[in-house]
Amino acid sequence: MESHFELNEVTKKLPKHLHKFVVKQPYHEYTAQNQAVWRYVMRMNVDYLGKVAHASYLEGLDKTGVSIEDIPYMAGMNRILKDIGWAAVSVDGFIPPNAFMEFQAYNVLVIASDMRTINHIEYTPAPDIIHEAAGHAPIIANPEYSEYLRRFGEIGSKAISSSKDYEIYEAIRLLSILKENPNSTEKEINEAQEKVEWLQDNMGELSEMAQIRNLHWWTVEYGLIGKLDDPKIYGAGLLSSIGESMWCMKDEVKKVPYSIEAANVSFDITKPQPQLFVTPDFAYLSMVLNEFANSMALRTGGLKGVEKLIDSSNLGTVELSTGIQISGVFTNVIEDSKGNVAYLQTAGPTALASRDKELIGHGIIYHAEGFGSPVGKLKGINLPIEDMSPRDLKAYGIYEGEAITLEFESGVVVDGKIITGTRDLRGKILIISFKDCMVTYQDQILFQPEWGVYDMAIGKELVSAYSGPADVSSFGDMGKVSETKTTKIEYTPSQKELYKLYDEVKEMRNKDVVLENDILTIFTKLQNDFKDDWLLSLELYELALSKDFKVKTALKNHLEELKSNKSYSTLIENGLHLLS
Repeated sequence: MESHFELNEVTKKLPKHLHKFVVKQPYHEYTAQNQAVWRYVMRMNVDYLGKVAHASYLEGLDKTGVSIEDIPYMAGMNRILKDIGWAAVSVDGFIPPNAFMEFQAYNVLVIASDMRTINHIEYTPAPDIIHEAAGHAPIIANPEYSEYLRRFGEIGSKAISSSKDYEIYEAIRLLSILKENPNSTEKEINEAQEKVEWLQDNMGELSEMAQIRNLHWWTVEYGLIGKLDDPKIYGAGLLSSIGESMWCMKDEVKKVPYSIEAANVSFDITKPQPQLFVTPDFAYLSMVLNEFANSMALRTGGLKGVEKLIDSSNLGTVELSTGIQISGVFTNVIEDSKGNVAYLQTAGPTALASRDKELIGHGIIYHAEGFGSPVGKLKGINLPIEDMSPRDLKAYGIYEGEAITLEFESGVVVDGKIITGTRDLRGKILIISFKDCMVTYQDQILFQPEWGVYDMAIGKELVSAYSGPADVSSFGDMGKVSETKTTKIEYTPSQKELYKLYDEVKEMRNKDVVLENDILTIFTKLQNDFKDDWLLSLELYELALSKDFKVKTALKNHLEELKSNKSYSTLIENGLHLLS
């Protein structure tokens, strides 16, 4: 089946279930004003960030193919990104956190293809191509940071979400779409804002995904690096926001040494950040990430790991000490007297795997109704089943064709006739299959003979629990694309007329064919029909200044008058400063 987007050396490694999040970059939908906004922001950034950003930023702009003059084509970026082992794909706004992390684990940068409007030129609550392409891409040219980002995605994609995480993701996605759309009503925005705030205040205990998203926010998005009293910017949210990149350097914004404590500091995506974390260097980021990973169920497993999966109500995986992996939606766990897992249960399609590869005959069709298995050692036998040699197994009666009763230390009893066993390549036994089998725990019936063959997973302990399947191909098209779509902005005839003027000015600059009469004509139209448009006036002034046309004085005076509007007085001032 042919993909709906161009595949290259990096993106061809993406699992199929991620393909549905990729959309075609709507390049033809970018208006000439969008292009002017891109150019303004990028020129401001290069001028200002050259002084306050990490040295990798300016170097990375060249290495990653991010143009200052024009919104980049994704295909063009990909041709350059592949030289540093990365790729970029276009997506529609925010995508689910696990999917976002998984793309990152495959060295793929997800770029929200929308472009901020002129009303949000300093900062947008919605992810856009300035944030992604001009914020994230340049820093990944730094090899140490690039590896941190990949490793973060690898670990983050395994983080277990709570049932509330997806709800707040959808709420934030809707709010960001509404805030960026100039046609949204104040009532719509206020209702969406209230829902986000209520959810943020009622999240309860933070899930692993919520915590690792906090770490992502305070590093990848809003990170500072270097000395606490003189840090540099490397976070994409700051690099792509001309407002916050200046604000964050002020004393009003508290600077805190970065540590694992940042995992418990939540953020509000719709407001400027009151404090930021400073890492001494990129290597320290990886140290903190590893420290956090050590606290995750991915590495700790146990009863708490299964309970996190049950709470998530989403597809997850547990791994036992033999290496067998059970992937499905976990619904029940029995705890033994020592606080360990005695029995675990999934409901619905389940797959068994070893070393992230599905075991033949143990996919979701065979285990369509769910899967359950005891975990632990047999009562009165010091040697766990997994450590028994063929001779040991025969001595204890665990042998093909034998009827046997296995009583576990936890109290779980498996009674049936052994059909066969499944081993891994090293000979370690992973599964014992029974017929005519009854499985009980105290007065509970966990499995009965009429249900068919009983497959018992072998493992004395549960060593890992994480989000998603062991084998990404086991469950086909996992995850879902949000039904809330980014709204396509409908432009009025007046706006379209204005964008034509922007296009004319861009054409003059690109071809370097600039006539004073043409500038006067466009300037007159602006004064008559678009009195509040400051950006095109600034572009006209730039051309007039470069050619030393007399009209430059009238344009400068016009811009000075526009500065009386506080909503864009600083933007004009910064633009004039850049041209002086």
